Amino acid sequence: MDAQLLNSIVTWPLMLMAAWVAGEWLFGRWRLPRVFSYSVVGLLLGGIGLPQALANHPALGLIGNMALALTLFELGYRVNPRWFRHNPWVLATGIAQSVLTFFGVIWLAGRFGVAMDQRLVIAVLCVATSPVAVLHAVHELHSSGQVTERLLHLTALNCLIAVLLLRGVVGYWHLETSGDLGTAAFNSIYVIVLSLLAGAAFGVIAPLVNRVATSSQATTVTFALAVLLLTGIAQSLHLSPLLAALAFGALARERRIVLSHAQRNFGALGDLLTVFLFIYIGSLFSWQGFLGSLALGAAALVLRTAAHVLVNLSIAHASGTTWRKGALTGLALMPMTAFAMLLLEESRHYGFDLARQSLPMLVGLMVLLEVLGPLVTRRALLWAHESMPEEN
Repeated sequence: MDAQLLNSIVTWPLMLMAAWVAGEWLFGRWRLPRVFSYSVVGLLLGGIGLPQALANHPALGLIGNMALALTLFELGYRVNPRWFRHNPWVLATGIAQSVLTFFGVIWLAGRFGVAMDQRLVIAVLCVATSPVAVLHAVHELHSSGQVTERLLHLTALNCLIAVLLLRGVVGYWHLETSGDLGTAAFNSIYVIVLSLLAGAAFGVIAPLVNRVATSSQATTVTFALAVLLLTGIAQSLHLSPLLAALAFGALARERRIVLSHAQRNFGALGDLLTVFLFIYIGSLFSWQGFLGSLALGAAALVLRTAAHVLVNLSIAHASGTTWRKGALTGLALMPMTAFAMLLLEESRHYGFDLARQSLPMLVGLMVLLEVLGPLVTRRALLWAHESMPEEN
C-alpha cells in the first residue's frame, strides 16, 4: 500500500478524534462551545502543517461542502420567508448591515493599502455569517426567543447576500480579465439562477421520497442523502452547493414539509461532518501571513461587529424588539470563518484566481473570528436569557 495513502487513512481519523475529544471535554468541563474546540484543534493542526500535507485530494473539498450544506439546509428550514413580509424591518436590517459592512471593509482595507480587487473579495467575505457556529450555539443552549429567531434569519440573509455579492465580484473580475461583458454577466447569473432552481427541484422531489420513511432516523437519512446528492450535482455543474442547499431548506419550510421527527443536526452524521469541516478549514490556512494580516484582521473585526450592532440597535424598536436585544443580535452574528472559507475555496476551484491571492490578507481576521466567534455567540444568547436553565 502507498505510504502517503496509508498515512492519510490513519492520520485523518486521529485528527478527527482529537477534535471530538477536545470538544466533549471542554464542553463538559467549562461549557465551552464544541465548535470552539474543533476550531482551535483545526488551527493548531494547520499551524504544524499536518492537514495541509493530506488535503490535496479533491474529494475532501466535496466532503467539506457537504458538511456545510447540511447545516445550510437546516438553517434554510428554520427561516420563515413570511416573516420578512410581515416585518420588513428584519429584511431591512439584514440588507443594511450587509451594505454597511461591505462598503466599510472596502474603505478600511484601502487604508491598509490593499488593491481594489482584493478589497472587494475581503469585503464580500466579511458580509457572511457562519451558520455552523450559530446553529451549534442554538442547539447546545436549546435557545429560543426573539434574539434566536432574528439571529437565524439574519444569518441566512447574510449568507445569501454574500453569495450574490461574490458572484458579482467574480463577474467583475472576468470582465476585467477578458473584457467580455456578456460572458461575465451570463456566468454569474447562470450560477445564481441554476443553483436556486436545483435547490427548488430537490424541495419538490425529496418529500416524495420521504413518504417511505418509517422512523425519525429514516427521515434524517432521507433528507441527509438528498442534501449530499444535491451538493454533488451542484459541484459537478460548477454551481453553488451552498446556495442550493439554503434554497432547498427554505422551500421545504415554505411547502410545510414536516421535519419535526428528523434528528437535530442530522444526528451522528452531522456531528461527524462538522468535526471534519473544522479540521478541513484548518488545512486551508497558511500561518505565514498571520502576523502581517493581524492588524487588518483586528480592525476588520471591530468594524464588522460595530456595523452589525449599530444597525440592529438602530432598527430594534421599529422592528419590534428592545435596544438590548437588538444589540445582542448584532453581537451574536460575529462568527464568519466556516462559510467564508468554503465560499472562497469554491470560487477558487471554479477558476477565480483572485480568491487564493486574497487569502493571506484574511488569515488574521479568520483566526480571530474562528476563536472568538463561537464564544461571543454563546455569550450573547446567554445574556438574552433565551437558553434552557440548566445551560446557564
